[in-house]
Amino acid sequence: MSKDSDSNDNANISDNNKKKRFNWKISLAGVAIFFSIVGPGIITSAVDNDAGGIATYSITGAHFGYSMLWLLVPTILLLIIIQEMSTRMGVVTGKGFSDLIRKHFGVRITFFLMLALLAANFGTTLAEFSGIAASSEIFGVSKFIAVPLVAFAVWFIITKYNYKSVEKIFLVGILFYAAYIVSGIMSNPNWTEIGRQMVIPSFTFNMSYLLMAIAFIGTTIAPWQQFYIQASVVEKKITMKDYKYTRWDVVFGGIIVGVIAFFIIIATAATIYPTGNRINDAADAALALKPLAGDFAGYVFAFGLFISSFFAAAILPLSTAFYVSEGFGWERGVDKKFNEAPKFYWMYSLLIIISASIILIPGIPYIPIMIISQVICGILLPFVLIFMLKIINNKDVMGEHTNGRIFNIVAWISCIIMITLSTLLVVSAVFPEAITILVPA
Repeated sequence: MSKDSDSNDNANISDNNKKKRFNWKISLAGVAIFFSIVGPGIITSAVDNDAGGIATYSITGAHFGYSMLWLLVPTILLLIIIQEMSTRMGVVTGKGFSDLIRKHFGVRITFFLMLALLAANFGTTLAEFSGIAASSEIFGVSKFIAVPLVAFAVWFIITKYNYKSVEKIFLVGILFYAAYIVSGIMSNPNWTEIGRQMVIPSFTFNMSYLLMAIAFIGTTIAPWQQFYIQASVVEKKITMKDYKYTRWDVVFGGIIVGVIAFFIIIATAATIYPTGNRINDAADAALALKPLAGDFAGYVFAFGLFISSFFAAAILPLSTAFYVSEGFGWERGVDKKFNEAPKFYWMYSLLIIISASIILIPGIPYIPIMIISQVICGILLPFVLIFMLKIINNKDVMGEHTNGRIFNIVAWISCIIMITLSTLLVVSAVFPEAITILVPA
């Protein structure tokens, strides 16, 4: 073999090694970019497993066993589809959802939508503090101590730290959601039956089952999520160049929601459902788990309720302050100081103060508060989805990043399903039997 040939071979080997090193560097760079962008999707989805969500999943398992597990996969897919559209609108336009609604549908529609969303989120924030009160009392701590301390803590975190710091705190906090995985495993579920129910739908037209299915989907896909996730993407100044990482963030967030919901359902389905007992909320589920799966499992479940309520009590008022301020063109953002965005911070502060104060009233009924807020969300969700689909298919707004044909078909079918389910929920709420599943006699 000639020296030239050897030289060429060595050069080719060198080039291949360089390409491998280059590809490896690209992979490392991709991972670094992903972790710098990750946050909005995971936080928004995980925080949706709040006191109301945990109560819904707990009641699902306790009252219907494993029979509604098949709903998890399509519901999580719907969640991912809708949140992908929200983040794409934020990245392409650099504007929040409320801002886009005001620009394309007018101030009057925006005003009434913001007013309704404010009412819905206020009711949901009350539910978060009720979760804090109920879970703390399981550990022997009075709500008159726990609720004020938590209210001050979430207010301090948001008002005193910048967005990156707040996001890191919440991402670390999400790790504590593993408490539900522990509770689910400790309940010794029937894994064979779980596998069967996951792949074989067992639907019934029984009113209670239908209402629970509606609540199940409604609590997983809430209107506030779409506003918050888009505002978060804008706040992070994510560009279309790095948008693929945001998509993965949304997908991972959806998976986290599904995993947490899965273990909450199987924990109550494996323990409470066989006894025939009925529960009203997540705190009831934690107490019921103690004699059935052991004190530790019950305390772990209660700890999960406390942590999820804590973070939701911070995020829900924050999302409200974001989209209402945005809708009216006010200065907003966690990176701004109090005097730079006074209306934003005052709204956030008042939502926390008023909600926490109401929960401290002796004998306050938690369940009706949660039901009313869910009904309002049920009314709003179809409008939010229609606004979203109108805007995202507007080429003047989205350019080449509008929905494709297939994605549009899936999105509109999802919208129709949600409109149908939300309408059924609202109509059903007019009749007494509509709430018997949540407030059993």
